[in-house]
Amino acid sequence: MCGIVGYIGSRPAREIIINGLKRLEYRGYDSAGLAIINGETKIFKCKGRVMDLEEMVNKTDFNGTVGMGHTRWATHGEPNELNAHPQISYKGNFIVVHNGIIENYALVKKHLQSRGIQFTSQTDTEVLANLIEHLYLEGDLTAEQAITMALNRVEGAYGLVIICAKETDRLFAAKKGSPLVIGVGEGENFIASDATPIVEYTQRVIYLKDDDLAVIMKDELILKSIRPKNIEPEVKQVDLKIGEIDKEGFPHFMLKEIFEQPRAIHDTFRGRVLPDHSGIMLGGLHTVLETISKSERIIIVACGTSWHAGLLGEYIFEEFARIPVEVEYASEFRYRDPIIKKGDIVIAISQSGETADTLAAVKLAKERGAMVLGVCNVVGSSIPRETHAGVYTHAGPEIGVASTKAFTTQVTVLAMMAFEIGFLKGVISQDYYKTLIDELVSIPDKIENALKVNDQALELARKYKDTRNALYLGRGYLFPVALEGALKLKEISYIHAEGYPAAEMKHGPIALIDENMPVVVVATRDDTYEKIINNIQEIKARKGNVIAIVTEGDELIKKMADYVLEVPATLPSFSGIVAVIPLQLLSYHIAVLRGCNVDQPRNLAKSVTVE
Repeated sequence: MCGIVGYIGSRPAREIIINGLKRLEYRGYDSAGLAIINGETKIFKCKGRVMDLEEMVNKTDFNGTVGMGHTRWATHGEPNELNAHPQISYKGNFIVVHNGIIENYALVKKHLQSRGIQFTSQTDTEVLANLIEHLYLEGDLTAEQAITMALNRVEGAYGLVIICAKETDRLFAAKKGSPLVIGVGEGENFIASDATPIVEYTQRVIYLKDDDLAVIMKDELILKSIRPKNIEPEVKQVDLKIGEIDKEGFPHFMLKEIFEQPRAIHDTFRGRVLPDHSGIMLGGLHTVLETISKSERIIIVACGTSWHAGLLGEYIFEEFARIPVEVEYASEFRYRDPIIKKGDIVIAISQSGETADTLAAVKLAKERGAMVLGVCNVVGSSIPRETHAGVYTHAGPEIGVASTKAFTTQVTVLAMMAFEIGFLKGVISQDYYKTLIDELVSIPDKIENALKVNDQALELARKYKDTRNALYLGRGYLFPVALEGALKLKEISYIHAEGYPAAEMKHGPIALIDENMPVVVVATRDDTYEKIINNIQEIKARKGNVIAIVTEGDELIKKMADYVLEVPATLPSFSGIVAVIPLQLLSYHIAVLRGCNVDQPRNLAKSVTVE
């Protein structure tokens, strides 16, 4: 992993590929490379950023109309020029860029070494390139035949673009577990790991499916399978605008996406809430809603921020739909032989729809007979295609590695699901159902108001930017928000932070509190308000620094805490969506003041498409 861009047509490929790689920088990476074909093949690779690659390429006037590029996030082999992609086969006949992991690479490499084949990198990708070439030469095969045979011999995940030095009028692309999308143009075609590098040239796309092999020429596209079957390409229209993948005046994508949340949440419920607010219609669940309402158990599987959204969803489902919910880390769920019964509902949450562990959990749940639903943002991604039904969040592209609008829109979708099921079951009266919907529709405006604490968050960031540890506390609906706030701080500022249920503070974390430890308490008004006040008093008694997220007009906590950030009042079920906003802003400003790369934190990738 992480980013792939390919082009074949009549235009100079160099600029298209470099610009495309810049569009994919949000995925996180540590090296970059480019291959251009023009009679001969030239390859440029470097450790570091796409701008370093661009500077290297600009020192030459070499260009062509066929090429491919890659940004790499190291899995096998350290980040350096040797391990960067493209990788070249031992006699130079095949050039490969690859997202994913070839799991049996060591066994294949040993076999090839026994045949005298030498390796120059530490990557699993070079193993695949050499396997393709070995089959190509030994079996006197065409490039397509050699690629097909090789892919049937390897195990793992891949999104591949391959050039054969003897067939430079075409690109080969193959997919299994790692996303690839083809952009269909007039007299030109594009290939990328997602649609963001493509949309300025075409909005007609084909999402490759597992085991697909595409032969891409400038005037023709042939879609095959590495298995013995024929495939008819399904061309779709991408609804993505260039402005959505630009910063539009914001210094970072993350800040832009924080401020996009009112619009994102509105788009999430737009067209799904009836005009008179009397009901919710989730079209993606229309055929399965009755089945869900009769279920005796829901299992939510997710990773990272999506797991926190799922935890909030657990509270909402159990209160309003009265269905027991378990929230599982997808990475643990898939390996621990979970008990799944027919009639169980599994909800998989993933912003990208490509998270490898979540996708594997989906497949496991389907094998065990569960009905599997997806909550994803990216239309046409793998999880929506694998699940029985689901709901898109329609948040728009999220470029910053640290998810913000993904969290709030995922919780919005889960709330709508719970409310609709609860009403169908008769748990919620018509009047209360409408009250909940009225409040849902008001949330974008309330987030607009919550965003007004931005300047205060910046001032607080100046006070706490050099802290080494932080504790986040919340109760009930606000406990998952404390977890999410801590995650945001640690992943972009590299400050150690932990989230806890406030009542658990006495069971260990209270030992950490002193005058140097900032404690962020999410304390908006709800049924646990009196309890959280007690927790704040316990912190202050130990000279802790309290930063409290409170409901507007809360004078009681304001007198107790060192600092407060106010958010508008809302129903408890929506409190997490509103209260998370100041935590996102605080983390963002601390990270910026510490000089951190906010949109591309070290060691992280946007879409975790490998284990």
